[in-house]
Amino acid sequence: MRRLRIQEPPLTHIESTPLPDTLIVSKQQRQEGGADVGKTTAAKKYVAIDCHDSTLVFEVVSGGGDLEMKGTVATRAEVIRNVIDGLKAPLEIVFEEGILAQWLYEVLRPTGHRIVVCDPRKNRRQGNKSDRIDAHTLVTKLRLGELSPVFHETGSVQALKELSGIYQALVQDSVRVMQRAKSVYRARAIRCRGEAVYKAETRKEWLGQLTASARFRAGLLYEELDTIRPLRQKAKNAMIKEARRHPAYQILVSVPFIGPIRAAQLLATLITPWRFRTRRQLWSYAGLAVVTSSSAEQEVVDGKLVRRNRRPMTRGLNPNHNHLIKEIFKATAHDAARRDGAWKSFYEALVTKGMREEMALLTLARKIAAVVLSMWKKGVSFDPRRISPTT
Repeated sequence: MRRLRIQEPPLTHIESTPLPDTLIVSKQQRQEGGADVGKTTAAKKYVAIDCHDSTLVFEVVSGGGDLEMKGTVATRAEVIRNVIDGLKAPLEIVFEEGILAQWLYEVLRPTGHRIVVCDPRKNRRQGNKSDRIDAHTLVTKLRLGELSPVFHETGSVQALKELSGIYQALVQDSVRVMQRAKSVYRARAIRCRGEAVYKAETRKEWLGQLTASARFRAGLLYEELDTIRPLRQKAKNAMIKEARRHPAYQILVSVPFIGPIRAAQLLATLITPWRFRTRRQLWSYAGLAVVTSSSAEQEVVDGKLVRRNRRPMTRGLNPNHNHLIKEIFKATAHDAARRDGAWKSFYEALVTKGMREEMALLTLARKIAAVVLSMWKKGVSFDPRRISPTT
């Protein structure tokens, strides 16, 4: 293997995109024509990219696992596109989910090659770590089919996704500031339950119970809260306005206790119902799937292999999930179980059968998720007559 250093000329407005900053070409490829990355071949190749804010480290292997090329390029759309277009072969491209994943996905999607964005939590390895090692590990697992892909198609909801993200961030910021303000009073044994401590008309009375230094601290937190609240309302209005442009919005808001905010967040996060083949896949994505564990499932009786009459043990709900979607379905189930309607009848029927209340709430949340998925796929609004109180 020989390392080739390629000098990158300064770009002008008419010059072409530079080649990779560093490039390694296999010995076989040099014998067949040097470092010509544009040679046409019908064999599929696999490309792994390790993403960083300033560089992209890539490795290319053949279907048989032979190294074709590896190199490092600048994190620029035209540069990586130039490398991919120069391979002139059917490609499978992989990189890990991260801050640059959506950008790189949008850059490479027009090339028409299969793109796999994988879950980095399932790619952890022991031993040495470097950019080259990470790229090699990714391309090897891609070729062997050992990666777990992450859905990245945004379609027409990209704008809604951005608005939902900033709204959620502002909600978290406002909650954090409110908790910090309350902690100032609680640390001094001042009882401050409820929301009265945040109201502008009663702040002077609350601040009068603090010392000068604590009063200054709480005053700054109130100013921060007053700044965030208008921004939060502005983001909320923009998010709902954008969500109303999508046909699925009217379907989602027809479900009892799924209002405009929850419907907009479901649209922005789930994007399309067709990414879930069954309701169980949605349950797993929403953190509502029950994890089971079993062992020694079969035994030999009279020379025959038979299955043991043993139920698998439950290990709680799956921890790898989308927290926002789980929060939406659990909050919807919590509201629905306490107010009159078809959902409350379903919940009470489960409790009457002897199911614990927390398990009945979980079952109700799973039921709501399944109904939302079915409605969205069929394009129909909610019909309470189709909700059976027993199933």
